Amino acid sequence: MRTLITYIMVFPRRSAFVLVALLLAGVAEALSLTALLPLLSVAVGETDESSIGRFMVQNLQLIGVEPTIDTILLIIVGGMFIKGAILLLTNRQVGYTVAHVATTLRLNLIEALLASRWQYYLRQPVGALANSVATEAYRAANGFEHSVNVLALSVQVLVHVIVALFISWQATVASLLIGVILFIVLHRLVRATRRAGTKQTHLLRHLLSYLSDVLGSVKSLKAMARDNVADAILHDQSLQLEKATRKEVISRAALLALQEPILAALTASGLYLALVVWNLSLPEVMVMVFLLTRILGLLNKTQRRYQQLTVQESAYWALRTAADEARAAAERTSGTLQPTLQQGISLRHIAFDYDRKSIFKDLNIDIPVKSFTAVIGSSGVGKSTLLDLLCGLAEPKSGEILIDGVALHNIDLRQWRHLIGYVSQDTVLLHDTILNNVLVGAPSLSYADAERALRQAGAWNFVSSFPDGLQTVVGERGGMLSGGQRQRIAIARALAHQPSLLLLDEPTSALDPESEKTICQTLQQLTQDYTIVAVSHQPAVINAADRVFILSNGQAELLTHKINLQATE
Repeated sequence: MRTLITYIMVFPRRSAFVLVALLLAGVAEALSLTALLPLLSVAVGETDESSIGRFMVQNLQLIGVEPTIDTILLIIVGGMFIKGAILLLTNRQVGYTVAHVATTLRLNLIEALLASRWQYYLRQPVGALANSVATEAYRAANGFEHSVNVLALSVQVLVHVIVALFISWQATVASLLIGVILFIVLHRLVRATRRAGTKQTHLLRHLLSYLSDVLGSVKSLKAMARDNVADAILHDQSLQLEKATRKEVISRAALLALQEPILAALTASGLYLALVVWNLSLPEVMVMVFLLTRILGLLNKTQRRYQQLTVQESAYWALRTAADEARAAAERTSGTLQPTLQQGISLRHIAFDYDRKSIFKDLNIDIPVKSFTAVIGSSGVGKSTLLDLLCGLAEPKSGEILIDGVALHNIDLRQWRHLIGYVSQDTVLLHDTILNNVLVGAPSLSYADAERALRQAGAWNFVSSFPDGLQTVVGERGGMLSGGQRQRIAIARALAHQPSLLLLDEPTSALDPESEKTICQTLQQLTQDYTIVAVSHQPAVINAADRVFILSNGQAELLTHKINLQATE
């Protein structure tokens, strides 16, 4: 019930439209039902003594319509046609709303994730995020559809109950009590379905998270003949998911199987009470049997729809929790100043801790504009963390990062990042064309920007030699290209929007000497227009740089004798 109320509160306008339409459809159906009693009375030649029958006859006579069989039949058929037309519009709106709900949930999660801090994002399994955007959003949207159906069936039950009360309140109350007892008895099956749905959501997340990791490492796993281990784990998780799905199916089938015989027994009991105990007339008995059968049938359908809602609701709450956690981890920035990079960058007395481990204690570095600065050091000393600090992806515990003398925390962080071109240590290209890999969907960039960036990165010669040129598809993770080609396309991607600062994390670590030499020559040429900071331990990068800092013991030292350093490396 909490999920049903939540759906209505989260999407109030659409839910209100559906509710009003359902009420109108209920009124149309009520008119048809109230016409049944006088119709049967006329048909069997009896006088209708019920209050609702007299009310119907009097109102027909009041508007000058004689309550004949053909007139009443027209009222019944007309009411059902009106109800059908309203339900058609309502169901169309529900379909639109289901698509809107899925899109809204996906976009909310994506926006929350992209706005979260980098450290938070690092802790999230990519497969689980993909599952949330795809599977959970779809299931949550289906949950909204089931909640609307629960609402629609409840309105129909209410309409039938009101009409039945006018005919015989005793029989109606007795039937409702029986219906409530039926709900309570069968609710255990609904709870079992909810548990199965929650288990499915949990298992799907783990399965897709692990599958994503396995597919990312499938080459090395196959090379070491360890893919069977991954297959065993995926097989086990798939069997657990099958078990949870089987429990859901069994609970759903049991509910359906038990409801029908119970409904038949209750209908027979109602017929006996109406004829023997309350001595209702034949038309009243016929209408009451119809109404009570409909009421109990609708209650059964409502319970089955609610059961389906419980299967899907776990996906909605999992998705909502993921979005709320991401929003709670959103980047905090109060800077409003427009950034410039005309003088240089200075890091003053920077201290930074990561997971209770001290990375920097008193870091001081100066980076002049249009220079090539290399940062070296052993693994774990904070080379990549330094780049994260320059990007604003991480915040120092103390100290200041100054951009042209202005503290970074006073600068509009998003505007500052527009001035940055970044090349990560793991060169990951999209399974797409070279053009799309360089532009990455940026609407402000054009084909000319891609060509310019590729020329600057020294990649235009080999790109233009391909039969499809910029439209060449690079394959999964860029596997159709060599390591040096992938790296130069990654550099072109960083240069496409014409940044002022180029940050590179181990730009030549996976390259052969010839490719490494080419990349370093490219970087030296780029210093005419860009400020470059590269973290690396490769001698070629050190030789190409204007300035070299070595990180050690949480501090940085400016080196003046690069040859001596190479000898020790």
